[in-house]
Amino acid sequence: MTKLTFFTLIVLATSISFIFLETPPKSYYHTLFISHSFSDNSSIANHLCTLTKRPHVAGSQANVDAAAYVLSIFTSCNIPSHITSYDVALTYPVSRSLTLKSSEKTIKFGLFQVIYDGDPYAEVANEVLPTFHAYARSGTVTGAVVYANYGRVEDYATLREMGVNVSNTVVLARYGKIYRGDIVHNAHAVGAIGVLIFTDKKDYGGEKWFPDDKWMPPSGVQVGSVYDGIGDPTTPGWPSTGECERLSDEEVDEGGNVPLIPSLPISWADGDAIIRTIGGKVANADWQGGKDSPIYRVGPGPAIANLSYEGQEVISTIQNVIGVIEGEEEPDRFVILGNHRDAWTFGAVDPNSGTASLLEIAQRLEKLQKRGWRPRRTIILCNWDAEEYGLIGSTEWVEENREMLAARVVAYLNVDCAVQAGDFRASATPQLDELIIQAAQQVQDPDNSSQTIYESWLASGNVTTVKLGRLGGAGSDYAAFVQHIGSPTLDMSFGEGYPVYHSMYDDFVWMKKFGDPMFHRHVAVASIWGLVALRLADDEVLPFNYLSYAYELQKSAEYLEAEISDKGISLVPLYASIEKLRKAASRIKDDIKALKAKRSRASVRELNDRLIMTERAFTDRDGLSSRTWYKHLIYAPAKHNDYGSNSFPGISDAIESAKSLNSSDSWHSVQHEVWRVARAITQASLVLSGRLT
Repeated sequence: MTKLTFFTLIVLATSISFIFLETPPKSYYHTLFISHSFSDNSSIANHLCTLTKRPHVAGSQANVDAAAYVLSIFTSCNIPSHITSYDVALTYPVSRSLTLKSSEKTIKFGLFQVIYDGDPYAEVANEVLPTFHAYARSGTVTGAVVYANYGRVEDYATLREMGVNVSNTVVLARYGKIYRGDIVHNAHAVGAIGVLIFTDKKDYGGEKWFPDDKWMPPSGVQVGSVYDGIGDPTTPGWPSTGECERLSDEEVDEGGNVPLIPSLPISWADGDAIIRTIGGKVANADWQGGKDSPIYRVGPGPAIANLSYEGQEVISTIQNVIGVIEGEEEPDRFVILGNHRDAWTFGAVDPNSGTASLLEIAQRLEKLQKRGWRPRRTIILCNWDAEEYGLIGSTEWVEENREMLAARVVAYLNVDCAVQAGDFRASATPQLDELIIQAAQQVQDPDNSSQTIYESWLASGNVTTVKLGRLGGAGSDYAAFVQHIGSPTLDMSFGEGYPVYHSMYDDFVWMKKFGDPMFHRHVAVASIWGLVALRLADDEVLPFNYLSYAYELQKSAEYLEAEISDKGISLVPLYASIEKLRKAASRIKDDIKALKAKRSRASVRELNDRLIMTERAFTDRDGLSSRTWYKHLIYAPAKHNDYGSNSFPGISDAIESAKSLNSSDSWHSVQHEVWRVARAITQASLVLSGRLT
């Protein structure tokens, strides 16, 4: 008997056993939710096909139509739903050009992505925006080309050691290690006047490419935003509603989050052509390309690049779709599931694999309600807009509802790209670790029906005890929830990255051929995502484990100590605060046992409030010293890589500054940041214990 058949029999037997009972337990409905009879891979495929028929960038009519589709599915599932709109500053390309002059020839690049033979979307390919960087600086620059590897701070340090002067040059960097906005900002910081970013064949290409294989075609271009902030650049910290206050262009520039030099994304074919014209010293081995690539040299020149870009900023209306299933017993406690809808092109992976999975969850929840299930706490389904520009839709909503959300959110559960390439992975605030593992132990591996996702995770060889990532980066819509208001948060997907990312080849054909041909991975994501939500919505006592948090903080403190052991910085207050949190987390088990004896609804509520609000206590109203929007003192993006994650980001920022200045005041600032974090962790331990001093 297969596991699936056995599982089905259990569901049937359980169903029969409850015929004579008035109300089945919540766990019965949770088992139904992940059962084979409740999932529908063909429905998910249909949703994805519908959502990706046209390119649907934020602010476009196609994206309005996609919002209407999501709303119609929510409504058809008997979920009360509405659209919340914001008027935000978005940019679009007007013109761009790139010319390269050498002593031998002049190359004028076409800067377009080739429509492949048999492309079913050829008729709407003209709706794909010309390749560009959102919020890129308009302007025309001319200069010798310098190759800067991945454009990281350490790459420019290497160039300095090689004697290469980047001032007044056009930097050529490749995608792959850090956020593209930071590539541009880092180049400007060392004096560059323009930036070209290419998708190197070494990282994104193959011997064959789409549609014959999964790899990026030679003309494929990764577009995207180069804005380093969160939310509408003109309304930092407040929502873009109606006739609201807005910053001027000059004030936005002074904020430091938009680039001050022009940039363009280019294909690996164009990048290869430019590399072949660069002279100078040979780049290091780890800076080189793939086996068929020319020798990479750093320059500058002798070829001269002329880069021209003109963009237009407009105030566009964006639409978040919000569906609410009100809780029966605690309607003022919110479990929020979120995914964004807008895409740079067709968006089959990013983000509509996640949108299709969200719609699958909505349909399963309707089936549960028809069986008599009602959530204990309110479940909110959110489909965000303008994520690609800078997490705008979710951030504006959080900023508009900040105080209510800070008081009522149990957890925020995010899925951006549900299915990319690779095994299941999740990142979360640590108190959710145990819950994620429990869900993964119940959901079948879509690639191996003989085991669960958890078992395949262990068998992959990359973990002996399941390792979960953290949410310090600002890579998706979880940022405002965890880093601004301090909500317990989760993000999950199958895989991490895929070759045709943000190109016009991210379409339904790619997903059907290479991503998830049978859409079983989509089903599995919906199962884990929904099961975690159901546990958080229905469990009498919230399934949070803050011992995991204390353990993670201890590890981060030990790593920090190794980094600054010779700098005279005391971590005694940090370690002491972590120990207080560990003791408070240990006592929670006793509190839960006491609750079972009392069976007091008020006592359960009080305990759950402590579990929810402990995460809030890790925030500080003043925020990080140089990045005040980020309020969380444990997790935030790395200063020079928005995708990177830092534990104790304020301490990390202070250390970076102190290493540069190497003054007594700068190292005193590091000690101050240690105290700030220690105070926040102590506050969290007090909230968790529920006892006044």
